[in-house]
Amino acid sequence: MHVLTYNTSTMNAIILCGGLSTRLGDITKAVPKILLPIGDKTVLDWQLDMLHTLGVTEVVLAAGHLSDVLKAAVGDERNGMKLIHVVEEKKLGTGGAIKYAMTHVSDPDDVTLILNGDILTNVDLVDMVSRVEKESEGMLLGARVDDASSYGTLEYDETGHLQSFKEKEGIQKPGYINGGIYIFTSHAKKHFPNEDTFSIEYDVFPNMKNLYVYESDNPWIDVGVPERLEWARNNWQHMRIS
Repeated sequence: MHVLTYNTSTMNAIILCGGLSTRLGDITKAVPKILLPIGDKTVLDWQLDMLHTLGVTEVVLAAGHLSDVLKAAVGDERNGMKLIHVVEEKKLGTGGAIKYAMTHVSDPDDVTLILNGDILTNVDLVDMVSRVEKESEGMLLGARVDDASSYGTLEYDETGHLQSFKEKEGIQKPGYINGGIYIFTSHAKKHFPNEDTFSIEYDVFPNMKNLYVYESDNPWIDVGVPERLEWARNNWQHMRIS
C-alpha cells in the first residue's frame, strides 16, 4: 500500500457553504448557516480548527446564499488562514460547487480536502489523510450515528473499500453514514461531468471504483435542521478537538 506523504500545510481545502439552508427556516434568513454560533464559536471556526490540525494555511469558501454577509463577517483571513471566497452565480449542486471551487485552489492537481459546511465533528483528520492511498480516488468519512433512519448508509468491505451507498431505510438503528468530509486525489476529477451543475452523491460517487471509507465513532452532527442544531448547541463540548 502506497499512502500519501506530502506537506499537509500546502494541501487544498474547500468548505462548501453555499446552500440555501431552507430546513432551518428563519434561523438562516439573514445569517449563513456556517456563521451560526455553536458554543463559543461559529460553525466555520469549528471547521477551521479541524483544518488547523493539518497545518492548512489556505481555504476556499464555496459560497452562494448570503455570500456578501459571509465575506463581510470573516474577511480574507481568519484563525491564521487565508480565505478565498468563491461565489456561485447559479445553483451548481454539491458536485458542481466542488468542481468550480477546485478551479480556485492553489494546486488543482494536488490532493483536496472538502468539508460540508454544516457538520461538526472531532475526527482525527491527520490520521484520515495518512490512510489515503496514492493510487486511489480518495476517501470519505464514514461517521457513526445512533439513529441512521434519516440517512443513507455506507456499505464497504474490511479494507474500507466502498461498495455502495444504501438508500435511507427509515429504520431506527446505528449505522455509518456519509460524514460530509471528502479527500480527493487527482484521480477523482476524471469522474466529474462536463456539465456545470451536478450532484457529488448521485453523479460522481457511484462512478468511482477506488474510493475508500474512513470509519469513525467520534462525535458527529450535521446542524442543517433545527433539532440537530439544538443538540449541537447543548452538547458542543463533546466536539472539542483534543
